[in-house]
Amino acid sequence: MSDTIHEFDVLKTAETWAGEGRSLALATVVETWGSAPRPTGSQLVIDADGNFEGSVSGGCVEGAVVTEAVDVIEAGEPRMLEFGVADETAWRVGLSCGGRIRVYVERVN
Repeated sequence: MSDTIHEFDVLKTAETWAGEGRSLALATVVETWGSAPRPTGSQLVIDADGNFEGSVSGGCVEGAVVTEAVDVIEAGEPRMLEFGVADETAWRVGLSCGGRIRVYVERVN
């Protein structure tokens, strides 16, 4: 499945869930470095019960993002989340799973 189709599905799900009266947050990848499995612009929609659709990391940090998103829905304050290795030394020592991802989480309704 292409990222364009995947993103469409996330937005379609958000529209459907909003129509059902669910409170929602949208998580969007805003920066990556290294081996992040999802490109900038990838999204995850989350409802207040922790249900979600989409992906911001291919499963690496989705659980943490969902937890933060539920808090964002309740508090109404957006958050910038950062996960991963913080500097380039990881690549010099051969950590193949190194990298960093920044995800912006905001309430959308």
